[in-house]
Amino acid sequence: MKRRTLWRISVVIAAEAEEAVSVLLGDVCQRPVSSFINLENGQATVMVFFDKKPLDYPAMQARLKAGLKWIKACGLNPAGVCRLALETVSREDWAESWKKHFQPLEIGSRLLIRPGWSRRKAKKGQSVVVLDPGLSFGTGQHPTTAFCLEQLVARRTRGTAQSFLDVGTGSGILAIAAAKLGYEPVEALDNDPEAVRTATQNAQRNRVSRLIHFARRDVQRMPAQPATKYSVVCANLISTLLIEERERLLARVKPGGVIVLAGVLASEFGSVRKVYAVAGWRLVSSRREKEWRSGAFERRE
Repeated sequence: MKRRTLWRISVVIAAEAEEAVSVLLGDVCQRPVSSFINLENGQATVMVFFDKKPLDYPAMQARLKAGLKWIKACGLNPAGVCRLALETVSREDWAESWKKHFQPLEIGSRLLIRPGWSRRKAKKGQSVVVLDPGLSFGTGQHPTTAFCLEQLVARRTRGTAQSFLDVGTGSGILAIAAAKLGYEPVEALDNDPEAVRTATQNAQRNRVSRLIHFARRDVQRMPAQPATKYSVVCANLISTLLIEERERLLARVKPGGVIVLAGVLASEFGSVRKVYAVAGWRLVSSRREKEWRSGAFERRE
């Protein structure tokens, strides 16, 4: 039987540059990004996957090399390690490799994220999200995703009707967690069909697919005036999209609601914060971890 293969673009670089390279790779390839750090040698591997060989790889390669050169000039790759490659990998080998890097994660006392191969049991009163990454990786390990999960837990008031919108759902982790925590309705959007497929499968595995509406949608083409508004909106996107599509995103927040902005490099967060402040929104919670910074915003009274 012929083994199914994927095409992988990968960058091996110093761990300090993992976040910056993740943003670069996602922006150039327009695909969900996955990464892990080898603690033995201090190197990070950042990857995107394709079902077929990307026809425009030469152009991607040129943009990636230019971006990697810029990252090095910023001092984020002090060891000088940088290997860019396009290669094939079997789906079976790819799936097995993640078992080394995806460990159970607790978000406070109310939420446990664990992979399907883990036997970790939940504590009393703890909701469980069972997640296998698929091509659209997102497990809560990344600081931006973890911040969004923490906000979902902190903002949830039991016995109160609250809704949730996940823009850039990836593996569906935020939408699934929201449904488990009692948010309703829950809507999750992504421009990548592979992400929508994987997120839908993950929701089915967690028995919450009937509570979540997944859709393939480009944030830049969403209606300016939506029919539905949400108590909590999470937008885990690059800073340029958060700035350019501010009005579309804010139009989806209910009066008294909150918007959580993540996926932002710390060096770019000030620009994002300023743009939302001009629109009348104030930063009420924020966290920086390594080169990333995320924030929750509420409308000023």
